[in-house]
Amino acid sequence: KEMFLFYLGNEQGGSFNHLPRVLPMSISIGTQLHHAVGIGYSIRYQKKDNAVFTFVGDGGTSEGDFSEALNFAGVWKAPVVFTIQNNQYAISVPVNVQTSSVNLAVKSVAFGLPGIKVDGNDFFAMYLAYKTAAEYARSGKGAVLIEAFTYRRGAHTTSDDPSKYRNKEEETLWGLNDPLLRLKRYMEVKGVWNLDEEKLRETYKSQIDAQFVEAEKAKAYPLGDVFDYMYTDMPYELKRQKAEYEQFLSWKENRR
Repeated sequence: KEMFLFYLGNEQGGSFNHLPRVLPMSISIGTQLHHAVGIGYSIRYQKKDNAVFTFVGDGGTSEGDFSEALNFAGVWKAPVVFTIQNNQYAISVPVNVQTSSVNLAVKSVAFGLPGIKVDGNDFFAMYLAYKTAAEYARSGKGAVLIEAFTYRRGAHTTSDDPSKYRNKEEETLWGLNDPLLRLKRYMEVKGVWNLDEEKLRETYKSQIDAQFVEAEKAKAYPLGDVFDYMYTDMPYELKRQKAEYEQFLSWKENRR
């Protein structure tokens, strides 16, 4: 439900109080990497055997935060597993315009980290990569960079039109490589997928749909909240902006 609230723009969706080891999503691209290495540094300083997992898109690797975070993790051997979800397009910008590097995993070399490029649509390959990376990080050796090579099948946002920068043939080909379909086919061949599992899938889908309905019923918060909860003592400039906003709302209401 919290995830749906987040995508519906409800501020309740930014809190994961029941998941104390999971941080809320960050809209600013790349900033979560700094948070991850900070937590990783704390883990190493306290001599714990935990590891931090953080994720960024292929476009995010062009942000300065990416290089800063990997450099810090390399110097201080922070137990962080960085994952680049390389879905090949940063909105409409293809990877070969983002970088001249042969791949994204190799960027780890500059920071003294091991890098792994994995078929991001292969469930078992990804499991092995994460298992290996987690063991490496928890052993005190430092961070690992994983590039999960995959594909964004849908649009980047509701305002995005993928047909303007890629063709149907490409989309169809990658559709056949869907990780869930591949895993299901494997399970069918091995005889571990049957009609009972299909019924279970439908049950889970119904539960998820019900959570979405609940999220849609949630109370909408007034837009004015974006002013009220930014500072303990609201600065003059923000007070001025809030007054201007309230004046606009009043004008808009009187026009009806």
